[in-house]
Amino acid sequence: MSDSTTIAVIGGSGLYALDGLEGVREQAVDTPFGEPSSPVVSGRLGGTQLLFLARHGIGHRLIPSEVNYRANIWALKSLGAEQVISVSAVGSMREDIHPGEFVIVDQLIDRTKGRPSTFFGDGMVGHVDFADPVCPSLAARLFAAAEGLGTTVHRGGTLMVMEGPAFSTRAESLMHRQLGVDLIGMTAMPEAKLAREAELCYATLAMATDYDCWHETEEDVSVMSVIEILKKNVENARAVLARVAADGPGEARDCSCASALEHAIITDRKLIPAEAIERLAPIVGRVLK
Repeated sequence: MSDSTTIAVIGGSGLYALDGLEGVREQAVDTPFGEPSSPVVSGRLGGTQLLFLARHGIGHRLIPSEVNYRANIWALKSLGAEQVISVSAVGSMREDIHPGEFVIVDQLIDRTKGRPSTFFGDGMVGHVDFADPVCPSLAARLFAAAEGLGTTVHRGGTLMVMEGPAFSTRAESLMHRQLGVDLIGMTAMPEAKLAREAELCYATLAMATDYDCWHETEEDVSVMSVIEILKKNVENARAVLARVAADGPGEARDCSCASALEHAIITDRKLIPAEAIERLAPIVGRVLK
């Protein structure tokens, strides 16, 4: 990985901007999939080139199902991103993950409905390996940054992604607990799948804000309780991101994320429509030269 490595940050609930960026530039990106959630802000932080995109739009206008995940990932990839750090507010499904603490997840379960979850189709078929949806190298850097700041952070865990925007029923929450998931959220899918198809390293900095509604002695999750925790925790999230940026681009990518498409596209190259290749040039250009 060169010094020109660009890290993209997708800010979730509570994190709508990054402080301290130098040489700030805001860019509206036109994509084949429509408009991204927000203009992409670029700049340097701690010597690292960063891109920032507000997942829910300026002023938090988009529910999770309305987020244009394909446009977001396409835009970040087209602007040179190689790594994506997703910041997400989540509910804790474990007694020992307390509201206000961070989790660097390593597994995801997709329970969303009807969200476009692939760049492929329309004459081009691709199947990426997704057994391990989180980049282990990027996750390790996030964990080290959070731990180095003295914040309470848990390494590893399974995040179940539900459709929303309503929170779980009590029966659903108890069922999720029985399934053994550690966290529940609404936005990591299909974001992570699309990042893998785009050959981007992807990791999630999950901020626990509540105990959903399974806990017998804690308050049920509400918007007000989530916002209160986010206000206290968002500065910690910014500090973690600043620490990652200060550490620089890191070592050369030794993960498989950068070569996810190496053998994924199975359509006969001669039969792939030219317009499909053009539409996905930032995504498939490396392997369909």
